[in-house]
Amino acid sequence: MPSRIQLITGRVLTALVGLFLIGASGIPKFMDWPGKKEMMDKMGIPLTLLPTIGVIEIAITIIYLIPRTAFLGAILITAYLGGAIITHLRVGDPWFFPIIIGVLTWVALAMRQPLIFKLASGGTSVGK
Repeated sequence: MPSRIQLITGRVLTALVGLFLIGASGIPKFMDWPGKKEMMDKMGIPLTLLPTIGVIEIAITIIYLIPRTAFLGAILITAYLGGAIITHLRVGDPWFFPIIIGVLTWVALAMRQPLIFKLASGGTSVGK
Protein backbone atom coordinates (compact mmCIF):
# COMPACT_ATOMS: atom_id res chain seq x y z
CA MET A 1 0.00 0.00 0.00
CA PRO A 2 1.27 3.48 -0.80
CA SER A 3 1.77 5.92 2.05
CA ARG A 4 -0.73 8.75 2.34
CA ILE A 5 1.81 11.28 1.02
CA GLN A 6 2.73 8.99 -1.89
CA LEU A 7 -0.92 8.52 -2.77
CA ILE A 8 -1.68 12.25 -2.64
CA THR A 9 1.44 13.09 -4.67
CA GLY A 10 0.50 10.45 -7.23
CA ARG A 11 -3.02 11.80 -7.52
CA VAL A 12 -1.79 15.39 -7.91
CA LEU A 13 0.72 14.37 -10.61
CA THR A 14 -1.98 12.33 -12.33
CA ALA A 15 -4.31 15.34 -12.31
CA LEU A 16 -1.57 17.58 -13.72
CA VAL A 17 -0.78 15.14 -16.53
CA GLY A 18 -4.50 14.82 -17.25
CA LEU A 19 -5.04 18.58 -17.24
CA PHE A 20 -2.15 19.09 -19.61
CA LEU A 21 -3.09 16.33 -22.05
CA ILE A 22 -6.77 17.27 -22.12
CA GLY A 23 -6.77 21.01 -21.47
CA ALA A 24 -3.53 22.25 -23.02
CA SER A 25 -3.06 19.71 -25.78
CA GLY A 26 -6.29 17.83 -26.59
CA ILE A 27 -8.96 20.54 -26.56
CA PRO A 28 -6.93 23.08 -28.59
CA LYS A 29 -6.92 20.59 -31.47
CA PHE A 30 -10.63 21.43 -31.88
CA MET A 31 -10.11 25.20 -31.73
CA ASP A 32 -8.80 27.76 -34.18
CA TRP A 33 -5.86 29.85 -33.02
CA PRO A 34 -3.22 32.00 -34.70
CA GLY A 35 -0.37 29.99 -36.19
CA LYS A 36 -2.20 26.66 -36.06
CA LYS A 37 -2.07 26.04 -39.82
CA GLU A 38 1.60 27.01 -40.05
CA MET A 39 2.53 24.75 -37.13
CA MET A 40 0.66 21.77 -38.56
CA ASP A 41 2.13 22.38 -42.03
CA LYS A 42 5.62 22.31 -40.46
CA MET A 43 4.78 19.07 -38.63
CA GLY A 44 3.31 17.57 -41.80
CA ILE A 45 -0.08 16.99 -40.17
CA PRO A 46 -3.18 17.92 -42.20
CA LEU A 47 -5.65 20.07 -40.26
CA THR A 48 -8.37 17.53 -41.08
CA LEU A 49 -6.58 14.98 -38.83
CA LEU A 50 -6.47 17.20 -35.75
CA PRO A 51 -9.97 16.35 -34.48
CA THR A 52 -9.18 12.64 -34.70
CA ILE A 53 -5.85 13.13 -32.93
CA GLY A 54 -7.63 15.23 -30.27
CA VAL A 55 -10.27 12.53 -29.68
CA ILE A 56 -7.55 9.88 -29.33
CA GLU A 57 -5.53 12.02 -26.92
CA ILE A 58 -8.52 12.87 -24.74
CA ALA A 59 -9.85 9.29 -24.77
CA ILE A 60 -6.56 7.70 -23.70
CA THR A 61 -6.12 10.35 -21.02
CA ILE A 62 -9.58 9.57 -19.63
CA ILE A 63 -8.64 5.87 -19.61
CA TYR A 64 -5.53 6.86 -17.61
CA LEU A 65 -7.54 8.95 -15.14
CA ILE A 66 -9.87 6.06 -14.26
CA PRO A 67 -8.13 4.06 -11.50
CA ARG A 68 -9.19 0.62 -12.79
CA THR A 69 -7.86 1.34 -16.30
CA ALA A 70 -4.91 3.58 -15.38
CA PHE A 71 -2.25 1.01 -16.32
CA LEU A 72 -3.71 0.56 -19.81
CA GLY A 73 -4.03 4.35 -20.08
CA ALA A 74 -0.34 4.81 -19.19
CA ILE A 75 0.65 2.33 -21.89
CA LEU A 76 -1.54 4.12 -24.46
CA ILE A 77 -0.21 7.55 -23.43
CA THR A 78 3.33 6.22 -23.82
CA ALA A 79 2.53 5.03 -27.35
CA TYR A 80 0.86 8.35 -28.20
CA LEU A 81 3.84 10.31 -26.90
CA GLY A 82 6.18 8.08 -28.90
CA GLY A 83 4.43 9.35 -32.01
CA ALA A 84 4.83 12.92 -30.79
CA ILE A 85 8.55 12.37 -30.21
CA ILE A 86 9.17 11.03 -33.70
CA THR A 87 7.11 13.85 -35.22
CA HIS A 88 9.21 16.46 -33.41
CA LEU A 89 12.47 14.70 -34.29
CA ARG A 90 11.46 14.52 -37.96
CA VAL A 91 10.99 18.28 -38.24
CA GLY A 92 13.91 19.25 -35.99
CA ASP A 93 11.86 20.59 -33.07
CA PRO A 94 12.70 19.99 -29.40
CA TRP A 95 11.66 16.41 -28.59
CA PHE A 96 12.24 16.13 -24.84
CA PHE A 97 8.90 17.51 -23.60
CA PRO A 98 6.87 14.40 -24.57
CA ILE A 99 9.48 12.31 -22.71
CA ILE A 100 8.99 14.43 -19.58
CA ILE A 101 5.20 13.98 -19.81
CA GLY A 102 5.67 10.22 -20.27
CA VAL A 103 7.95 9.94 -17.25
CA LEU A 104 5.51 11.97 -15.14
CA THR A 105 2.70 9.69 -16.32
CA TRP A 106 4.48 6.58 -15.07
CA VAL A 107 5.81 8.17 -11.86
CA ALA A 108 2.30 9.35 -10.97
CA LEU A 109 0.89 5.87 -11.61
CA ALA A 110 3.67 4.21 -9.63
CA MET A 111 3.09 6.51 -6.68
CA ARG A 112 -0.55 5.44 -6.63
CA GLN A 113 0.29 1.78 -7.29
CA PRO A 114 3.74 0.97 -5.80
CA LEU A 115 3.79 -2.42 -7.54
CA ILE A 116 4.81 -0.46 -10.66
CA PHE A 117 8.06 0.63 -8.90
CA LYS A 118 8.73 -2.95 -7.84
CA LEU A 119 8.24 -4.31 -11.35
CA ALA A 120 10.29 -1.50 -12.90
CA SER A 121 13.18 -2.26 -10.56
CA GLY A 122 13.28 -5.92 -11.56
CA GLY A 123 10.90 -7.39 -9.01
CA THR A 124 9.03 -10.36 -10.36
CA SER A 125 6.68 -11.43 -7.62
CA VAL A 126 3.50 -9.63 -6.64
CA GLY A 127 3.20 -11.22 -3.21
CA LYS A 128 6.78 -10.74 -2.01
